[in-house]
Amino acid sequence: MDKSKYTILLVDDEEDILDFVGYNLRKEGFTVITSLNGRDALQIAKREIPQLVLLDLMMPEMDGIETCQELKRYPELKDTIIVFFTARSEDFTQILGLDAGADDYITKPIKPSVLVSKVNSLLRRIPVVEEESMVFQAGDIIIDREKYVVIIDGKEIQLARKEFELLSILASKPGRVFTREEILNRVWDDDVVVGERTIDVHIRKIREKTATDHIKTIKGVGYKFDSR
Repeated sequence: MDKSKYTILLVDDEEDILDFVGYNLRKEGFTVITSLNGRDALQIAKREIPQLVLLDLMMPEMDGIETCQELKRYPELKDTIIVFFTARSEDFTQILGLDAGADDYITKPIKPSVLVSKVNSLLRRIPVVEEESMVFQAGDIIIDREKYVVIIDGKEIQLARKEFELLSILASKPGRVFTREEILNRVWDDDVVVGERTIDVHIRKIREKTATDHIKTIKGVGYKFDSR
């Protein structure tokens, strides 16, 4: 398992727990993001599309049950595993959490090694990510990474290499927001020094050549691919 491919969202109103659990999961190679309350967690989850959410039950503003129910309403999070991570161990509480749509229930306190083992087991439920496939479809667009070809309605669209790579990255995870910094690092790497304006120009050219509006601008953050 390449743990760097998995993003885990920790939601807990106690910073000490976020720090401790986050440290142990990052040490194993996972990407970890945190939130102190359910309301903020919803926005983070929509933006980052984590593979796993570890969710506290008792939180201010929005408790874990309500947060779980809201997360389950987002189509882009349909494959995200949601697990309650709480000190409450009563049977009725666990049943309440599972009825809210959670996939599992972990009781605090727990040894870091046991938590990591549990997280590994949970993530194995996720099918192998299709990123390794050379051909994939997002909405009405087919992308062939081997031939560097984009096909829309049966017609091949020719894109410049950087335009193709940019579209491929965005379309590989519909609904996920990619920051400008992440796009620069993944598409341009260390080739040349470029500014953020370069991304805007390439996005505009992709939109013109594909005659679609799948790529959405998230002001002040970056871009995402909307497959609808």
